[in-house]
Amino acid sequence: MNPHSPLTPQTTRRGMLGALAAGSAGAVAAAITGAAPAREDAAHAAAPSSTPAAATSYPFEGEHQSGILEPAQRAAVFVAFTVTSADRAALQTALQTLTSTLRYLTTGKDVPYDGLASTSYENGVLGAGTVTDGLTATVSVGASLFDGRFGLASAKPARLRPMDEFVNDALDRSVCDGDLLLQLCADNRDTVLHALRMIMRATRADLQVLWRKEGFVPPPRPSGTPRNLLGFKDGTANREFLNDPKLVERMVWTQGTGDEPAWTAGGSYHVVRLIRMFVEFWDRVSVTEQQRMIGRDRQSGAPLAGSKEFDVPNYAKDPYGNVVPATAHIRLANPHDGTADDQRMLRRSFSYSEGTDPNGQLDMGLIFVAFNQDLDRQFVTVQKRLADEPLVDYISPFGGGYFFALPGVRDANDWLGRGMFA
Repeated sequence: MNPHSPLTPQTTRRGMLGALAAGSAGAVAAAITGAAPAREDAAHAAAPSSTPAAATSYPFEGEHQSGILEPAQRAAVFVAFTVTSADRAALQTALQTLTSTLRYLTTGKDVPYDGLASTSYENGVLGAGTVTDGLTATVSVGASLFDGRFGLASAKPARLRPMDEFVNDALDRSVCDGDLLLQLCADNRDTVLHALRMIMRATRADLQVLWRKEGFVPPPRPSGTPRNLLGFKDGTANREFLNDPKLVERMVWTQGTGDEPAWTAGGSYHVVRLIRMFVEFWDRVSVTEQQRMIGRDRQSGAPLAGSKEFDVPNYAKDPYGNVVPATAHIRLANPHDGTADDQRMLRRSFSYSEGTDPNGQLDMGLIFVAFNQDLDRQFVTVQKRLADEPLVDYISPFGGGYFFALPGVRDANDWLGRGMFA
């Protein structure tokens, strides 16, 4: 843990689950489903307009990277890069530079030197310096990094590969995969953009942008889990992770045993799916039909077989799908019969909106994000079960990738990805 962090040991990444579990229902839902922390909203509401609330900050050093267990912030950007380093040594230097830059951005300490003595290190977007503003940075690597360029083939995580194209996908490979993925999240969009520019300046010789997508998380409306752009609460099932740290160990963190290289311990398979939502088409569908496709009440978020958002549906009492259709999204994703207990995944998704397409249709959708201990056992298995669900007429996955979130930086002498080179 970073001793300079204002967070107490109870609110580090290791202790955060237990601490959040003791909070209100709204805060519990926010912790992983995508809302800003309730205390943050309250602080902003109470503070005079001339006195900004104290910024949230998270430790940079630890067993795991940030941006995985922390509450999803209001703004995010996902950027996939092609690594252009000349050789193995240059890649190591680039990762060290990336680490030092992220340490500065997330803590405000230890300003690194990037070789441009004639210009200011800071870009001025946030004023004279940097502010933490809830910034988290998650660095993940793609399968292509382990080709012959850098001598890393033997270090490749066992299940890492280019993203599968499932039966209902329409993938554009120009916005898929990449050597390295950078996930930046913060309480405000300018903080995210400031960080991205700083990182790209520092790594200009080694990282070339392949694709990029910005996202956001709305506040809960009116309470509980935030909604996606289809109007439904998105991520309700994540609540179960909060009360069970052992579940997190079993579902999120790779252990570095079996066929996984030892260095992967403390990392996680990082799935990003860019999903277009045909919202104008969706808006012409009756609420009743929408609810039967999702399996939940649109207003409350409750399963159709329940009365409250966090009710666990009992499908044994509805074997023929009279209440919750057998083809409903939530029923296919988890039949709640014990067969899918080991397939649950930690989700941390964001919405996106990018104007209109060439046909004048709204370009909106979801940046689906999930962290998995085992890519095949969890995400891939669930995704195959969702094949040909009724919802596929209203969504179209078109990009993203499979990545591996690197283990955390342990101390001031450590750097992201160091274990790959051992």
